[in-house]
Amino acid sequence: MLIRQPDGILPSDITPPEIYRERRRFMQGMGALAAGAVLGVAPEAQAGAKLAGVHASAYNLDEEKTPFKDVTTYNNFYEFGTGKADPAENAGSLKTRPWTVAVEGEVGNPRIYDIETLLKLAPLEERVYRLRCVEGWSMVIPWVGFPLREIIRRAAPTGNARYVEFVTLNDPRQMPGQRSRVLDWPYVEGLRMDEAMHPLTLLTVGLYGEVLPNQNGAPIRLVVPWKYGFKSAKSIVKIRFVEKQPLTAWMAAAPDEYGFYSNVNPQVDHPRWSQAKERRIGEFFKRDTLMFNGYGPQVAQMYRGMDLKKYF
Repeated sequence: MLIRQPDGILPSDITPPEIYRERRRFMQGMGALAAGAVLGVAPEAQAGAKLAGVHASAYNLDEEKTPFKDVTTYNNFYEFGTGKADPAENAGSLKTRPWTVAVEGEVGNPRIYDIETLLKLAPLEERVYRLRCVEGWSMVIPWVGFPLREIIRRAAPTGNARYVEFVTLNDPRQMPGQRSRVLDWPYVEGLRMDEAMHPLTLLTVGLYGEVLPNQNGAPIRLVVPWKYGFKSAKSIVKIRFVEKQPLTAWMAAAPDEYGFYSNVNPQVDHPRWSQAKERRIGEFFKRDTLMFNGYGPQVAQMYRGMDLKKYF
């Protein structure tokens, strides 16, 4: 993986102008500001608003970024529907202010954070990460957020805390996809403690230098770049520290298809398709899938000695 040292210039600052113009037209077409007025959301919380105080990060890939329009219109977010276009079409009903995230469980300092406090908890960084979906497509996205370990450190986990569980919003009035039983709501995900503490694991509040759009997991989501995208829980309301491995949403739905670790591994096929190749959105030809999504030098040591076909 090529990592470019920060030079004070954000990747979004050098994005071609035509992408930004297309982005503005897209956001206007969605009527985000009008929806926010109806729901009582503060203007500065709207998708499309610039995030202040964002710093460049060392974790920037030297790869072409996926255009903003694709990132925000081709999504998996079953709370708003199972189609790739459903989240962008239906997520306007999500109210992201007020919003709180409870930190609880095996910790010395349980707390309920409001989203504005979280935005100021640690310096915001822009990190360009690969995103690999278990279905075989991928993107390169400039996320904005801060390391999850900033919250973990403040929570002071006890010796019993071996895993971190993430619970997302469960409100069918705002999330029409939850009226179906495609999954057992709320959506739950989890990480082992060392995975959660890894510096690559990001709590994300924006992309392309702006407030995170609803369809991408607003107002706060997880991004774990060496794992398949469904591990990166969206619209988080609880972060729980637990002793036993959490039963995640997809493990409960299809345990033979979705394991707890869900590391990107081209040698372990999904029961219904190969994981050896992937299609980068915007490209015609497929490319080889990289072990750990290309982040092996940073994360492989956490799984030394494990059978990654058994612990998939």
